[in-house]
Amino acid sequence: MPPSRNLTPRPAEVPVARLALSGVAAVIVLNLLLRTFVKLGGLLTTLLIACIVAAAMALWFAVRQRRAPLPSERRRLVWLYSGVLALLYLGLLGMMALKNDPSPMGLLIFGLHYLCYPLFAHLLFTERFSRRFY
Repeated sequence: MPPSRNLTPRPAEVPVARLALSGVAAVIVLNLLLRTFVKLGGLLTTLLIACIVAAAMALWFAVRQRRAPLPSERRRLVWLYSGVLALLYLGLLGMMALKNDPSPMGLLIFGLHYLCYPLFAHLLFTERFSRRFY
């Protein structure tokens, strides 16, 4: 008797790492453009950039793959995206600490700025949001 084969179709392997790193690059570019040249700042700008990048990643995935992300793909994207941004934010925090010690309120605000990115990625990279585009 031949071994049984699983004939259920599997979605093609999606380069989630490339998408997450592209999202990080987009965050860096948008921050430089909006904060340096347009002179926008504050938490509102961070919210705007986080929302735009998360929506763009979800839109790209839905249009390109014509399906919603699997839970494992969503988890990998959010973790990688959040992890790389966390490393960049820690580097920025280190540079700030070299100049002078940040206050506890400054650290809280800094943490809020960082948390916007994983939060929006988690909220927008879902089946419910992606369903509108494929």
